[in-house]
Amino acid sequence: MFRKDKETKQLNLLTNSFSLLNASALKVYQDEKHWHNQFRVQVVERIDEDLFRPLFCQDNGAPNASIRVLVGMMILKETRSWSDAQLFENCHFNSLVRSALGIFNIDDPIPAPSTYYLLRSKMVEWEKEGNDGLMKQVFQHITQSQILEFKVNGKKIRMDSKLLGSNIAWLNRYELIHETIRLALRDCKRYINQILSETDKHILQEIKQETASSVTYRHNATELETKISQLGPVIYTIIRHFKNSSHKSLKILEQVFYENYEVIDETVNPLPKQALQTGRIETPHDPESDYHNKGAYQAKGYSINITETCDKDNPLNLITDAHVVSASVPDCHLMQPAIEATQELTSQPVETVHTDGGYYSKDNYYHCKEENIDFVLGKMPGQTSRYDIHSFDGENLELLDTVTNTIIPATKVQSKNSEAEPSWSFKNANNKSQTLKRHNVEVRLFRQQLRSRPKEELNIRANVESTIFQLGYHYRGNKSKYRGLIKHQFWAIARCLWINLRRIMKYILKLHPKNNANAQVMIQNKTNTSFLLIFICYIAALLDILVFFENAITKDKKIALIMAN
Repeated sequence: MFRKDKETKQLNLLTNSFSLLNASALKVYQDEKHWHNQFRVQVVERIDEDLFRPLFCQDNGAPNASIRVLVGMMILKETRSWSDAQLFENCHFNSLVRSALGIFNIDDPIPAPSTYYLLRSKMVEWEKEGNDGLMKQVFQHITQSQILEFKVNGKKIRMDSKLLGSNIAWLNRYELIHETIRLALRDCKRYINQILSETDKHILQEIKQETASSVTYRHNATELETKISQLGPVIYTIIRHFKNSSHKSLKILEQVFYENYEVIDETVNPLPKQALQTGRIETPHDPESDYHNKGAYQAKGYSINITETCDKDNPLNLITDAHVVSASVPDCHLMQPAIEATQELTSQPVETVHTDGGYYSKDNYYHCKEENIDFVLGKMPGQTSRYDIHSFDGENLELLDTVTNTIIPATKVQSKNSEAEPSWSFKNANNKSQTLKRHNVEVRLFRQQLRSRPKEELNIRANVESTIFQLGYHYRGNKSKYRGLIKHQFWAIARCLWINLRRIMKYILKLHPKNNANAQVMIQNKTNTSFLLIFICYIAALLDILVFFENAITKDKKIALIMAN
């Protein structure tokens, strides 16, 4: 049954941390600018628990543990790169971590590991069902309240992406099919064996006994192609029989089959290599991950796009969006959703976007043009043309040959199709006719405009790379410890919340530095006040004990008197 956490926590007289710490430790514990107090105020207390109401029964069952504490634990785990064991150890015994989560009494329990894992699994399943991600909504709610409180201007933004390496293996085509069948047999062996013939079982015998890499090592390419052909009809028999099954491994097997085989008149044949589509499953262990080639660099896993405000007049700039996709998705596909997410969060129109050349596309160019957004690229993709635009008024076009420094007139081409994009023809240096469409003309004008921008303006985007560095600071060996898109999204959001918190802490410290005499007096006064309150509480407790014993003695005397009479 869903229950919201209490806004105020009751302090235990004898077990609260304030009464157990010495003066120097208490000073750190009470410092409002220390990370644990800022984490509680800026993150934990801003979590909207109502977002998680649909995960619980509304009128039956035991009440849930504190959602704020559980989500705070998830965030802390990623900020410190703790294992689950380290997380629970610190939550049990580290006073600063307990304070960060809003737990002040030593004897207050933390949620059990089973409760923590159950909430994570519920959040993953909720998102898999097609609902909006709860962790993403938590990030938006927290960041929006921070933007409003600190008056962050979101009209200028910058973005960059990072490849999140996955620990999936590099599999060839046979290894992919082999591993997918092996997982299906492991999970549903009893049911699959009931529908297969002895011949099919014999074909699968090698898969049960050996790993995919061992089979690949012992066979050449031609033999592996033969094995792929033999496995096709067997897989087709399995997926036809379990067509309506919701089992995960069988669903993956079905998808891998249709991505690698074709069925014509009930005859199964492997697809030729040139017919294989991009974006297909590359490993059954992490089906949402993908491969990405960036020049000579090959990556596997996911890509995360980070968007942040970058107004130089802002005393504080925050991350406004973190979006995770498979590694094969190009950066240009992530720009418009990031702009929309930022505008929704800040309730301000985006006026300037700073990106690198990977975000350029025809759609993004015209989107920025229609929305009056200044699209600032650090560098345009592609090579610079020899022919610049000398003048263009929408109808008449003149080009400038940058080598000979001569002006070349261009003639507008009359097309029979009235809806066709306008184009212009000119004679190049080789006296050959060359045609430019309107989009090509606008791109060249855009490229020339970028070259004329001051270097300081083009360098604004570069600072987002420090954010990317902080995001992956604990990324060991450039490999993730998670599998699945949703869990990587959880990780990215937790890291972004921590980065925003660190920026807020630096901003607050700049406003109220620690060496400020007034700040020290305030801290000292708080410490003195706390000791006074604790002393008063002890005196009150002692008086209560004395009254209790006095009442007990009086009661015993009355009983003795009654017995004597």
